[in-house]
Amino acid sequence: MKKSNIITYILCFIVCSFSFSQNNWDKADEIINQLNPVNSFLNTSYLITDFGAKGDGKTPCKLAFDNAITTCSDNGGGTIIVTKGDYFMNGPLVLKSNVHIELKAGAILNFSTNENDYLPAVITRWEGTELYNFSPLIYAYQVKNIAITGKGTINGNGSKNFASWKNLQAADKKTLRKMGKENVPVYKRVFGEGHKLRPGFFEPFGCTNVRIEGITILDSPFWVLHPIYCNNVIIRDVTVISNNPNNDGCDPESSTNVLIEDCNFITGDDAIAIKSGRDNDAWRVGQPSENIVIRNCVFSSKINGVCIGSEISGGVRNVFIENIKIPKSSNAIYFKSNLDRGGYIENIYVRNITAGSVASSLIRFEPNYKGEHSAFHPTKFKNFMIENITCKESNQTGFYLAGFEELPIENILLKDIFIEKSVSDYSLKKGKNIVFDNVSINGKS
Repeated sequence: MKKSNIITYILCFIVCSFSFSQNNWDKADEIINQLNPVNSFLNTSYLITDFGAKGDGKTPCKLAFDNAITTCSDNGGGTIIVTKGDYFMNGPLVLKSNVHIELKAGAILNFSTNENDYLPAVITRWEGTELYNFSPLIYAYQVKNIAITGKGTINGNGSKNFASWKNLQAADKKTLRKMGKENVPVYKRVFGEGHKLRPGFFEPFGCTNVRIEGITILDSPFWVLHPIYCNNVIIRDVTVISNNPNNDGCDPESSTNVLIEDCNFITGDDAIAIKSGRDNDAWRVGQPSENIVIRNCVFSSKINGVCIGSEISGGVRNVFIENIKIPKSSNAIYFKSNLDRGGYIENIYVRNITAGSVASSLIRFEPNYKGEHSAFHPTKFKNFMIENITCKESNQTGFYLAGFEELPIENILLKDIFIEKSVSDYSLKKGKNIVFDNVSINGKS
């Protein structure tokens, strides 16, 4: 290494040492400690079978759930108990305030594969742009204090119909993105019937105090757990097994104060993808994702492990990720955006990650992921502390770090990271204050 480069790295280490310390993790404790646990419901229980639901696998049960949820909410809240059985959901499960649904062991909610059962269209976000679309399988709109817990299972049956829409969505996707870019009023962005934009699995929209705990989710049509504009979200001890296209395990979007812990996600896309909206439509809303803690999980994904992006035009900040196992992925830790997005990704803290085999990079900063090249709105990548990471092998490069001349990535500390085997060490373009501290690749520091 040239003497000038050595001096640069020393100076970078001094600058970043002032910016980063273990005290940064105190913020994660603050986020967790102030969360509402969402477990204080009225001590009133309702048996779903008392409302006409039958767990025989064929009797339509949506009306029974609708009536139970309305009764429970109107009476001030409580718990709806779903006993062992196979409940056919011929339409979405729509939650209301102060309702807790407890799925007992052996209880299965099996959702319909008929798209007409998910009409009328409801307001949601699809890949970061607001619209009216088929209802998610489980939906809540601007309600408070909701929970789904227990040892039961929810099966979206996405592979039986909706997943195939991936190959039919191009025209609708193009139209929606054009509407977002041109600021077409949301009430005019009506899709749903006659269109092919897949519905999500669980989407609370503009909700406060949301808890999902203990359940198993199978076979999602699209994104699996997708809180939008929510505050105070706890996702704990949830198993997701869903390998359809675009089956991200959890996509917190423009949401604040989120805890994801003790989960096991086996997914067809990213295990985690934190987002905040797409381009002009997100700038219109102006709501970031922030104060997010992800810990003690196993992420087995076909694509990426933990990802931030690419729809991050509203910004993402104050994210804490620790104690994660990622057996196999394309990129284990991935930060991505493009020149259409703008926004920022900043104050990101990652530690104690165990990765197996990665097809691309262990850690990747990608500033121009699938951009449309219609503008020059680079995203600000700033303040990343990534430490105590091990990886068996990287089949391309250990680290990929890229910025732009006009807006370099900056203040990135990579510390105590060990990659047993990698085709190449790293690629670094347009960075400022980038520190490698005790990093080993292929047995070499």
